[in-house]
Amino acid sequence: MTAWFKRKEKGIQTSTEEKKDTPKGLWYKSPTGKIVESDDLAKNFYVSPEDDYHVRIGSKEYFEILFDDNKFTELDAKLSSKDPLKFEDTKKYGERLKAAQKKTGLKDAVRTGFGKSLGKDIVICCMDFSFIGGSMGSVVGEKIVRGIDYAIKKKTPFVMISKSGGARMMEAALSLMQMAKTSVKLAQLAEAGLPYISLCTDPTTGGTTASYAMLGDINIAEPGALIGFAGPRIVKDTTGKDLPEGFQSSEFLLEHGFLDFITHRSALKKKINLYVDLIQNIPVRKEEVQSA
Repeated sequence: MTAWFKRKEKGIQTSTEEKKDTPKGLWYKSPTGKIVESDDLAKNFYVSPEDDYHVRIGSKEYFEILFDDNKFTELDAKLSSKDPLKFEDTKKYGERLKAAQKKTGLKDAVRTGFGKSLGKDIVICCMDFSFIGGSMGSVVGEKIVRGIDYAIKKKTPFVMISKSGGARMMEAALSLMQMAKTSVKLAQLAEAGLPYISLCTDPTTGGTTASYAMLGDINIAEPGALIGFAGPRIVKDTTGKDLPEGFQSSEFLLEHGFLDFITHRSALKKKINLYVDLIQNIPVRKEEVQSA
């Protein structure tokens, strides 16, 4: 009797086109070691159902969550950075930009969308960590400013979703100037009486934290997000003190008054619009509208 797993024919070959590889990204492993199918992860707002870990996502996913039926108009989509300082470290900055654009399909580290969320117009700026660590360069600052200008023009609320390693060192002072530039524009938004909701996600650090990320009418964060200015080692060396457990986590910052709320991603759309309604002192949108 011949075993069923033995080949009877010799020299059988399968062409490359016919080979069926396991699709990439079929499974996701959370930092706690939990395994979840990618499809299940997407259906659960990119939160691991096993341990509630909020997976790091980008503007594409946040827009899917927040805009009704994922319908929105992208603003200033073609705006991209230049290299005025001709900066070079291990690679020329110009080459680094091209490589990041090719790898991510993005023009820079932030995207701006205008659309409806729970039936009402809203402008949302969202950073992408996959583009040079979500670093804040001149284009990031300019797109945020233009997004705020658009919100003022349309008289709509403005939401900023931060996910950044801080200022973009390759643009030096030009990057640092974005801190003042965005802060001034947010003051104009406040003068116009329009709500600003700031969402800090993992990670939100450096000049981003020191400017627009902490200037919201309401500052919220996702569970377990790393939020801070300098890294723990720098803070410890500067202060000469041991840092408390959970230092720079969203839960620690909430406890010490730096945040107003921690919001689970599954409730993000509902909560953001609730805060918008409360700030504007208008009737809270009903549950049947919120779940649409």
